[in-house]
Amino acid sequence: MGEQLTDRSLAEREVKLAAAPSFRMPSLDGLADGISSSPREPERLSTTYLDTDDLRLARWGVSLRHRVGEGWTVKLPAEGDGALLVRSELTFAGNARRPPARAVDLVRGFIRTAELRPQMSLKTVRRRVELHDTDGILVADVVDDEVSVFEGRRLATRFRELEVEIGDATPAGLIDVLVDRFRQAGSGAPDPTPKYIRALGPRASQLPEIPTPALSSGASAGDVVRRAIAASVVRLIRHDPVVRLDTDPEGVHQARVATRRLRSDLRTFGSLLDPTWAAELRDELGWLASVLGGVRDGDVMLQRMRGRAAQLPESNARGVARVLATLEAGHDEAHTALLATLRSDRYLALLDRLVTAAKAPPLLLEADLPAATVLPGLVRRPWRALARRAKALGDIPTVEDLHDVRIRTKRVRYAAEAVGPLVGRQARAFAAAAAALQEVLGDLNDAVVAESWLRDWARRSRSMQGVFAAGELAGLERAAADRSRTRWRKAWRELASPRLRTWME
Repeated sequence: MGEQLTDRSLAEREVKLAAAPSFRMPSLDGLADGISSSPREPERLSTTYLDTDDLRLARWGVSLRHRVGEGWTVKLPAEGDGALLVRSELTFAGNARRPPARAVDLVRGFIRTAELRPQMSLKTVRRRVELHDTDGILVADVVDDEVSVFEGRRLATRFRELEVEIGDATPAGLIDVLVDRFRQAGSGAPDPTPKYIRALGPRASQLPEIPTPALSSGASAGDVVRRAIAASVVRLIRHDPVVRLDTDPEGVHQARVATRRLRSDLRTFGSLLDPTWAAELRDELGWLASVLGGVRDGDVMLQRMRGRAAQLPESNARGVARVLATLEAGHDEAHTALLATLRSDRYLALLDRLVTAAKAPPLLLEADLPAATVLPGLVRRPWRALARRAKALGDIPTVEDLHDVRIRTKRVRYAAEAVGPLVGRQARAFAAAAAALQEVLGDLNDAVVAESWLRDWARRSRSMQGVFAAGELAGLERAAADRSRTRWRKAWRELASPRLRTWME
């Protein structure tokens, strides 16, 4: 689904180690039973890295490079925080004169309206050793790179780096054996620092564009507000390329969560923020959330129907295929609209505003007060509004009533999670209970929406097989909705327990 953006895409998995110029590669024979080594002829690589003048890509853990003979490569932020570096690597055909528009599109959320310029060139002598098993299958690549870094025509520095590139065929434990052999030969410890960052040297030591420092016990209310906004803006920007690629529905989901959480935090902390500024930013976030929601709602429906289809007899396969085809077409249409939004000046201006807000939101004087004094009351207000709404429900609340409770629960949850790093375990337990209730009510809402959509689709369908399959699927959704209706009160009682709210008093 979605447009094909890349010529090649893979998940790069490697372990990096620094090595001194005098380092001598040890023998790689006898690493494990059946593993043989095959040295290759040395390669000479010429690579140019592009970035903004304030190094936004580097500060986000992203790189955009051109390598002679290989084209352009975008590497997205690494996953995890251990010695193993796992990054999405996307390669595009193109000459050195300018990066392809598709490559720039992937990093647009990180650079926004700033311009890309060549920042440095690397000349690398690469010596590669391939490791194969007894069947001749490549199980790992060992790379020894001698790197010369040029700024313009000036040689800025040199360094040496070892890499072990691994894949699905890499035997368990082989990496540990390799690292141990390198360490015994005098290499440094595993260090996941990407080559571009290492080449930047002291220039790479500046803080991330949006820092999210831990909160101390003496934090002010404003510190908590800044951290809450920063965390959501980071989440939104980091998932921007995932949304554009359209290879993982989690990208849209996380971007939508970030947008909704920002709107909720601006409401929760409204008494600490400039009201006009907060209202305008909430409106813009509402616009983005609406477009993201068009894709996310379709993704949820599509995932549900694929799961439900597995519960039906094989005789329904053709009818189900018609239902799924409609949902897939709807997804593609919604994602096309979302891409247009992400490529608009309005979206980039919003990102710029959010980055500024994450660093220095316009706080009022009350934000200087201790967080422990101010914040419990800010969470208490939406909690009391939720409690009044829930208690006013009748014995058989309508779907609309429960949907309203879900929205209020989400608001309370986000507020508790925002203060959780400072308040501690009790706030986190309260937020977890709110999340549990939100999940039950979310399941109910999804089932109701799905049943309604299926029955509407059946009324418009001209396929008897499709009509029958849609009816069967709608029946499964009706049963799921009934189960959720029986579960929500138990989840509510857990959230309403006084023992979870002592920190608010």
